[in-house]
Amino acid sequence: MFIGFDYGTANCSVAKMEHGKPELLKLEGNNVYIPSTLAAPTRESVAEYLFKFRDIKPYDAIGEQVLRRAIAFNREESIELEASDLAFGNAALDLYLEDPSDTYYVKSPKSFLGASGLRDVQVSFFEDLVCAMMDNIKRNAEAHTNQIITDTVIGRPVNFHGRDSEVANQQAESILLKAAKRAGFKNVEFQFEPVAAGLEYEATLSDNKTVLVVDIGGGTTDCSLIEMGPSWRGQADRTQSLLAHSGQRVGGNDLDIALAFKQLMAPFGLGSKTTANIVMPTIQFWNPIAINSVDAQSDFYSRANLATLNQLKKDAQEPEKLARLLDVFHETLGYRIVRQAEEAKIALSEQPQYRVMMQVLSEQLEVDIDFNDMVEAIASPKQKMAELVKEAVEQGGVTPDAIFMTGGSARSPILRGAVQKILPNIPVVSGNYFGSVTAGLARWAEVCFK
Repeated sequence: MFIGFDYGTANCSVAKMEHGKPELLKLEGNNVYIPSTLAAPTRESVAEYLFKFRDIKPYDAIGEQVLRRAIAFNREESIELEASDLAFGNAALDLYLEDPSDTYYVKSPKSFLGASGLRDVQVSFFEDLVCAMMDNIKRNAEAHTNQIITDTVIGRPVNFHGRDSEVANQQAESILLKAAKRAGFKNVEFQFEPVAAGLEYEATLSDNKTVLVVDIGGGTTDCSLIEMGPSWRGQADRTQSLLAHSGQRVGGNDLDIALAFKQLMAPFGLGSKTTANIVMPTIQFWNPIAINSVDAQSDFYSRANLATLNQLKKDAQEPEKLARLLDVFHETLGYRIVRQAEEAKIALSEQPQYRVMMQVLSEQLEVDIDFNDMVEAIASPKQKMAELVKEAVEQGGVTPDAIFMTGGSARSPILRGAVQKILPNIPVVSGNYFGSVTAGLARWAEVCFK
């Protein structure tokens, strides 16, 4: 059996073909989408879980080294790992929110796969993370279909990390491929996510069109200019129909982080001053919420930075604010703050004002945000997304007949307005914001494996 697999930054989903149409499969209870999250007692628990409970062995010598170290660490910490200790999706988020300080929690590991400067051990660790998540999804999909899944087409962004970084793309695709093979997939193909979304839209067309697909996902924005329609449908070689691609690691997560930074970090000391009237270093308020940056998270939660934060509190005109930042450090609250910003972003797409209620230990903070505050906060990532639309059209040299927008953040009236400003008078259409990529991947899997 074959499936299309959208290993997304925000959510994962898979689909099979049933009577000529894609059908999304249940992955978490009755839900066809599962958040891209994992929780465990420790970072080291992932490798041990795969080996001990899933009989998934390391891929190479580096992986074996990671596994040995993981088992030794857990023994030293007197952690007797149980299969139920690893949680995925909403269950992982619940576990983290219940006890942030004693839970190892990862959201959107896809964001890190193309990061530069990763050591072999770090690459192996990310491979374990992705493998554990893929294994969980594959087992749940097989339970839904009562069939063994052997083949898959996995979606990938045009660029995982920055622009035109082929080294990053190769690194990220290699991690995904190895993880998928270890999780039990026999045959694995890849397809650009915007192309996959385009294939799903193409199934609705009765005439040939030139379509600009704009896929604004959780971690990346990708644009593909594609000739599509009845003449192309079902063809195995689509090379001539793919006119242009652009992509960058800027997506829904970046909007959430930007909003969190601009609107939610003041109670933690952003913009406040020391007794010497020096503004507090901005980096200390950016790093804890930059959840898509390995370096930022490592720097903020390092032991050395704890000493820096304690000194900033001593020197602060408003030490109570820096005390809250220390709570963020000790309780690992960065993910929680960004989640609050995400909830505000979603609410402000439909209402003019929103009150954020943040719980920091026993203290509840309230921050009011209005629509204009959000527009200002996300101006920089919005501009980057708009530039990608321009780039794809200029590269293709053709004005599209239609713009197909997909991805969770494509629902934003701010982002839709930015696209329409670049290409006025071109109709903007949408399908399933969350499922178009998955459905298109299933259609492409049918071409590849049937």
